[in-house]
Amino acid sequence: MTCQQAILSEQTYDYVTDFPVDGSEFAPVLCTEQINDRYQVIYVDNGSLPSLETDFYEYQGIPKLYGLMQIEGDEPMFPPTQAPLPFDPAALIASGISQVQGPPLNLTGFGTLICLIDTGIDYRSPLFRDEFGNTRLEAIWDQTDQTGPPPEGFLYGSEYTREQINQALRSANPLEVVPSVDEVGHGTALASVAAGSVAGSGAGGVLDASRMIPQGFRGAAPEAGIVVVKLKPAKEYLKNYYLLPSEALAYQENDVMLAVKYCESFVRLFQRPVVICLGIGTSMGNHSGTSPLSAYLNQVALKRNCAVIVCGGNEGNGAGHFRGNLAASAENGALTVSGGVGNATGAAASSAKNVEIRVAEGNGGFYMELWGRRTNVLNVEIRSPGGEVIPPIPLGLRQSITFSFVYERTRVTIYSTLIEPSSGEELIFFRFVEPTPGIWTIRVIGQGDGTGDAQGGVFDLWLPLLQFQQTPVYFLSPQPDVTLTEPAMASEVIAVSAYHPANASFYIESGRGFSRNGLPRPDVSAPGVDVSTIYGKQSGSGFAAALTAGAVAQLMQWAVVERNNIFADSRVVKGYLIRGARRQADLSYPNKEWGYGRLDLVGTFTSLRT
Repeated sequence: MTCQQAILSEQTYDYVTDFPVDGSEFAPVLCTEQINDRYQVIYVDNGSLPSLETDFYEYQGIPKLYGLMQIEGDEPMFPPTQAPLPFDPAALIASGISQVQGPPLNLTGFGTLICLIDTGIDYRSPLFRDEFGNTRLEAIWDQTDQTGPPPEGFLYGSEYTREQINQALRSANPLEVVPSVDEVGHGTALASVAAGSVAGSGAGGVLDASRMIPQGFRGAAPEAGIVVVKLKPAKEYLKNYYLLPSEALAYQENDVMLAVKYCESFVRLFQRPVVICLGIGTSMGNHSGTSPLSAYLNQVALKRNCAVIVCGGNEGNGAGHFRGNLAASAENGALTVSGGVGNATGAAASSAKNVEIRVAEGNGGFYMELWGRRTNVLNVEIRSPGGEVIPPIPLGLRQSITFSFVYERTRVTIYSTLIEPSSGEELIFFRFVEPTPGIWTIRVIGQGDGTGDAQGGVFDLWLPLLQFQQTPVYFLSPQPDVTLTEPAMASEVIAVSAYHPANASFYIESGRGFSRNGLPRPDVSAPGVDVSTIYGKQSGSGFAAALTAGAVAQLMQWAVVERNNIFADSRVVKGYLIRGARRQADLSYPNKEWGYGRLDLVGTFTSLRT
């Protein structure tokens, strides 16, 4: 089996490691891809390996799955069924983007590159051509296409260069030359918001109906170059492990990390800055920015002339997060003594908190994560809607236990690790297979009181992204805070929530901060409702991120290309954005919804006056 075959095969497990691995650890290692000096991806033959449900694997090594951060509207995104509505510049004006595109600053993203990691791009659209009809795309790495050579240093997918794309545009059948398409439309829509331009709209004559564009369309950085990575869909074995619906669009953490590596390679120090835009997210992880992808993005974000923009997700109103406080339970008289936890010889008593979850009919399964604090040890008791109980069983340093209910078809696997390596915190991971519909109760039992730690008794649970649920699953008493999706919790990236530009109200679906460890997240909020795209108006935090990516390209033009601050990186750009953000007098900042305020490039440049 070649490396490319191993990477694509369902007979191999993908595994992310932060240490060198030889074949002795994971049976035959068929292939290895180095991401950076810390992380690598190994592909191993799964025929001789234990199931993913066992405790053989570390949590951080199994790739997490990411979804698209777009809210479905009344009209399909792709292909458009009718001519889109006229272009509405409200989002650009509210962000101060339109105002700096013209004199005296003339910031259009010229000399910069915006790299979008998503579902691909319709490179044939006039929105992505210059005034001569040539492409504005520097390159496409299509991870799903194996017909051409991969990028140098990578082992799968096909890379298409500017020259090849221009050749395709001049041919009678472009897809015979560059067979990369965006079947979903999400990546194309993000690219149009970040860097669309009508400059080339007349180059090809009358537009094909499938690529009609709003009249007068203009993105945030209409002269920026574009790099696109089309992510390959997640392998079926991972979708099955995480119990996702078969039709769910999901992408693997390791493919995203390699895409970031590819984007980073286009930086030309002090000459061509690169802005990386991620319109995807996941509810997995401890929401403190410690996952492999988050840690890697932090490293990339601090490289000179590189900026990373991440959307905050659309989980704020999804009832997918619960926060409990065992210390508060004890103070309120809910102190209990459970068998195996407290005893008559003076061992510390335990406090407990009930968590109720509603599972709708027809749900074939779902996963859930519980994260504790370092100063407490957690255990769980599970009660089904029919009254059957899985009693608390002492959880070891790392183990996996499967329970089958007697009177119900449900099977629950609990994977636990007392010290999860990337965070140092306790993790309990649940897989509910064929859950009985109704109210499930998870009784979280804490041993110890978290003395010396103000939040020692706090624990959090997260359910899957809304689009990863087979039928609705939600907490009856949810907490809308700490719902920003990963990797928006990474400290050095520019994390963006969404608001409605028509009335400056916060978007109820948008994820909210702070991070689980109290780090101020998001950084800013940007328009994410009814944003004009190539396919008409769309909503979701992904579009807020794309708009911000275009604004950052404008800033990078001013800073690097025009030599005002050639050392700019994500931290520098973030500082500029925060200084200029629009804030309300009746709110305190940083804010869990707005970050440091609303994106405002005019405010940024006003703040730079001396």
